[in-house]
This record gives sequence, structure tokens and C-alpha cells, in this order.
Amino acid sequence: MYKYIFGPVASRRFGLSLGIDLSPESKSCNFDCLYCELKPAKVTDRIDNPPAVKDVLSEVEKALHEYPDVDVITITANGEPTLYPELDRLVEGLKELKGDKKLLILSNASTIINPKVQQVLKKIDIVKLSLDCATEKCFKKIDRPLKSVHIEEIIEGLISFRKNFSHELILEILVVAGINDKEEEMRALAKVLDRINPDRVDLGTIDRPPAYDVKGVSTETLKDLSHYLGHHNISIMHKEAPHQKVDFSEEEILATLRRRPQSESDAAYLFSKKAQENLENLLHQKRVIVKNIAGVRFYALPDNSEKRKK
Repeated sequence: MYKYIFGPVASRRFGLSLGIDLSPESKSCNFDCLYCELKPAKVTDRIDNPPAVKDVLSEVEKALHEYPDVDVITITANGEPTLYPELDRLVEGLKELKGDKKLLILSNASTIINPKVQQVLKKIDIVKLSLDCATEKCFKKIDRPLKSVHIEEIIEGLISFRKNFSHELILEILVVAGINDKEEEMRALAKVLDRINPDRVDLGTIDRPPAYDVKGVSTETLKDLSHYLGHHNISIMHKEAPHQKVDFSEEEILATLRRRPQSESDAAYLFSKKAQENLENLLHQKRVIVKNIAGVRFYALPDNSEKRKK
């Protein structure tokens, strides 16, 4: 029986994940997000009674022997993991234990302006950070942070971090009906994404019972909103099957990929059998290539395959 380890959990985006909870006793977060699946709690900038590094590492070592086939070790928390006071020592210890596994952290990005946090995150293979809004009003409404946390500082921290981070950076946008499901909010996010240049953007919505009385949006709405986010590798979390799949011709597929790479799940969601055959033909001709970004496969044009980080 583990106290700090959970899983392995099969993730659509990262493979088989072994999780680490750095706040197992109570929710410890500097956000009180409307969509959070955890019960509402007072926002805080600390984790009370944090586990000892040696105890966490001991459980991880044991779990890796028990589950040798995991793909990633995921640092998370019953709240915000970067509030853990010994994160640097923990990451160093995990790097010694992980072998060929990838190290992943899931964070709300609230502390990314802190140079010490940036230095720790630079040591991690995959960093996934939340960015639900690019405007202060929207940010305060959805993420409900500590008063000292501001979206402008988070954005500047993300831009700064990206410049010095050579591994995979993923940003997650979670859409809440009636708040950030507007064209103007997506266009504001698009400008920020262009400055950060993440490797992947995960666009999703509420799919578990939230802490507050808010609702998600449909997959069709997510797809519509994605069009405002620019030419980034956007992976959409599909909630339901499409009303009708589309017979895209080869030229239509190429035109779509000129605008933006499409994830494998996007193609499976929308492409008809005939369109899938056309896509396979384009792959065979090498007019379309596949690139893998932190476990998610994207179809893209060859010229877009080696997009350099800014």
C-alpha cells in the first residue's frame, strides 16, 4: 500500500503513468478553480506537512520494481506541486531512479515567474502547465487565485521559461461554458501562444464533476475555438462522436495541414474511411509526415516538422 504513489494510470496523452501526490493529506493549492474536481478549499501558498523526499523516493523505487512498464513518472499534488518545498531535491532523486522513463510535472503555472522554480522545471522531461485565460478578468473568474498571483506575471514567466527550456513544453487550456468560450478570449490566448511557442497545446473542457456549478462545452465548440489559436500543435480532448465524418480529398487534407497540424485523435474523430485512405496515401508519398510530441502523434506538412523554438 502506497501513501504518495498512485496508479499506474493509462493516459491518452502520455502512456502508462505512475503518479506522485505531494500533498496527500489535504488540498494545497494557490488556485480555487471553478472546474477543479477536488472539493473547494481556501487558497494557500504552502503545503502543510509535506512528505519527506526520502519517503517519496523509497515508494517510487518500490513501485518501479512492481510496475516496470510505466512510460512516465508524473509529479502532481492534491493541489499545486510546485509549492512542495523540496521539489529540487525530489527531481534530482527521481532522475537517478527513473531509468528510461520520462519525468512529467502537471502544474497550474502560478509559480513560473520564480527563477528557482524555472531552474527545477528545466530538469524535467515534460512540463505541462495550465493557461486557461490571457486576460486578468477571465483568469480571476475561472482560476480564482491568491490575490498576489496575476496572469501578466504568469505569461512573462512562461515566455522566460520557454527561452531556456529545451525539453517538451505543453500548455493546457480548459474551457468553461460562458467564461472563456469566447472568440476574444481565444484570440488573446493566441497572441500569448505565439510568444511562448509551446510544443503542444491541449484544448479540453470539463469532463468530471466540478467543485462549482459550471459546465463544459461540446467537442464541436472546442474545434471551433481551436481555429482562433493559430498554427500550433493543438490536441483536442474529444467528449463525444461527431455528427458526421467528412470525406476530405487529398488536397483538402493538405490545405487543412497548411493551417495547422492535426492530431491523430482529431483525424480519427472527423475523417471518414475515404479520408483516412487519402491521408494514408499522402503519408506514403511523404507529402505528409507524422511527429510525436510527448506521446501525441500529429500529422503535418514536411516544412512544419522541424519548427524551431523561438
